[in-house]
Amino acid sequence: MHIIKRKTLLEFWAKHPDSEQALKTWYAVVSKASWNGPADMKKIFATADILKNDRICFNIKGNNYRLIVKVIYELQRVYIRFIGTHAEYDKIDANAV
Repeated sequence: MHIIKRKTLLEFWAKHPDSEQALKTWYAVVSKASWNGPADMKKIFATADILKNDRICFNIKGNNYRLIVKVIYELQRVYIRFIGTHAEYDKIDANAV
């Protein structure tokens, strides 16, 4: 998968250094993956939540943070739409970001 907006992850872990290793691991796994649909993703990330509008919510660092991406399976692209704390996540519409 080709991940769009890696800079978002870099900026986030600069503010939240405890998330750096977990985000680097997520990035490494996803960038090597090839998903044809949500079922393929769930084989790797069983605790991820499948949302509306081709979005997925990943729990990062033992569920301390939330990462929302939009996936275009046909193009093998993952767009980072949001990363934040649970408090920040509670303030957004995860299906629309």
